[in-house]
Amino acid sequence: MDQLIMKFPAQLKEAIEIGEAATIRPHHYVINKVILCGMGGSGMAAEFVSDLIADECPCPYIIHSTYHLPAFVDKHSLVIISSYSGNTEETISSFNKALLTGAKIVCITSGSKILDIANLQGTDAITLPTGWSSSRAWLGYLMVQQLFVLHKLELISDSIIDNLKNAVDLITFEQEDIQFKAEKIAALIYKKTPVIYTTDRSESMGLRWRQQFNENSKILCWHNVIPAMNHNELEGWKTKHEDIAVIFLRFKDDFKRTQIRTDLTKQMVNQYAATVIEIYSKGQSLAEKMMYMAHFGDWVSWYLAQLYHVNPSANEAINFLESELEKS
Repeated sequence: MDQLIMKFPAQLKEAIEIGEAATIRPHHYVINKVILCGMGGSGMAAEFVSDLIADECPCPYIIHSTYHLPAFVDKHSLVIISSYSGNTEETISSFNKALLTGAKIVCITSGSKILDIANLQGTDAITLPTGWSSSRAWLGYLMVQQLFVLHKLELISDSIIDNLKNAVDLITFEQEDIQFKAEKIAALIYKKTPVIYTTDRSESMGLRWRQQFNENSKILCWHNVIPAMNHNELEGWKTKHEDIAVIFLRFKDDFKRTQIRTDLTKQMVNQYAATVIEIYSKGQSLAEKMMYMAHFGDWVSWYLAQLYHVNPSANEAINFLESELEKS
């Protein structure tokens, strides 16, 4: 897993090259909504995309992680079918239903059943390289292709793609420093339950950290966003919690009122949590900041796995569930 994490900047760079070379045919109808069908790594990539495009995509971007499609999917929809393995049963089910709607369909996969269906039905597909063993390590490939689908269908501008290229340079340059700091953070939160707080502008980062703690470090975690948690979860901080470590993931250019709320929330939580940590992202654009923070969190989860003496690449519980499902 450490080698896969180390390759993240190179993966982003290769993903951009794949996206630039991809051919996506225009749709016959005006697209007024986008539905992303994907589980696991594909769904996580979509969360980042949703945050990155929020300020410029004219269509709602809906993440659908289930067997079914919403009733509103029609010929004015773009349906992105995303599965690195190409065998995700929920996504295949959604793909088959989308074929009946007249929607524009684009597949993102490394092969298998989804690519076979795409070739049979004549739908556009972006084929990814194989050989990456853990789905959570595919973030760059899946996220970048989702962005390129939107870009080639003129739903987003060049700027996000350009900023991703800058993000590759940033995290490549910062790699050693990120690892150094990540190891320190892991030591601080060892044997504690992490609680991740972000702003509504970047919830995907908190979700990514949470999922990486779940899968790599094999621990429970939760996350929430500010200002939403100021209206409910904040009331839960009433007693001392020696087993909880709170991590605030922050940008220096967040909305001023949100920054004030975050500062006040930190002051209040600090009275009850055993450990409170604040991390500011490096980078200029939103894409740079988010890729930096995603990479940072991946390394924290890996160092934490070493402290717990667990294999961050193993997915025993998930694999057991999948094997049982195959029997039914």
